[in-house]
Amino acid sequence: MTDSGKVYHRSCTGPALQTVQQHAQDQDITLFAGCFCPFVQRVWAALEYLHIPYKVNEVDPYKKPQELLNVSPKGLVPALMLNAFDQPRALNESTVILDFLEDIAAKSTHRSLFPPSTDPYAKALVRLQSDHISRTLVPAFYRYLQAQDPEAQISGGKEFHAAVQSLVELFERAEREVGGTGLWVEGGDLGWADVMVAPWIFRATNVLKHYRGFEMPRGAKFEAWLERLFEHPAFKRTCSDEELYLDSYERYAFNRPNTSQVANAINSGRGLP
Repeated sequence: MTDSGKVYHRSCTGPALQTVQQHAQDQDITLFAGCFCPFVQRVWAALEYLHIPYKVNEVDPYKKPQELLNVSPKGLVPALMLNAFDQPRALNESTVILDFLEDIAAKSTHRSLFPPSTDPYAKALVRLQSDHISRTLVPAFYRYLQAQDPEAQISGGKEFHAAVQSLVELFERAEREVGGTGLWVEGGDLGWADVMVAPWIFRATNVLKHYRGFEMPRGAKFEAWLERLFEHPAFKRTCSDEELYLDSYERYAFNRPNTSQVANAINSGRGLP
């Protein structure tokens, strides 16, 4: 396979496009989004699940328009413009935004991605799951996708596979100790860790499969979780057609220079921005 020079998409397609069109009216919250960005998608899915009103503003994160820089100094998405203040305020960084949305929902829609507050241990287990996702699984995804040497690709595939397997073990621990969390449990609902990891697991089934020949771990429980995750309405409404991801991630798969701040961080061995 050779680099065909495909360019990244600038607008959503498929179900995500319909969702953008449904959220075109001004609201107290404006989500600055890039259509292929997984960090955006985790925030977007949370907004959908928590039933918080919002407007979508699709921007080109590589061009970094001034309106994006006004709310995100590094020019990274996602970012929120909070319009209810006399002087609009802003937030960036996906995990910070997710915490903010949880607090907003607690006072308005009374929905939550976490287990009930009456079970702090279950919530702590979810935090352990999300810590693993941020520290291990997400960086492993990019190292695998950006690896060019065949040996590095084999090593990257093993690392990512192990990261997914470790997440499964954390899900199974929660099932043993507190009856399970999120969608891992049949009959459960979308949870914090599900939202945190879903965009990368989803891209593993299309981007990693296409460019690296990656195959997901096998197992009835894991496959059932994948189905529940990908078919959950809050997540499904934020997904574009497969072509968008394959086109937009070709630049990562061939590790083109200055692909993104995330790619540059992986190449230099630094933490993700």
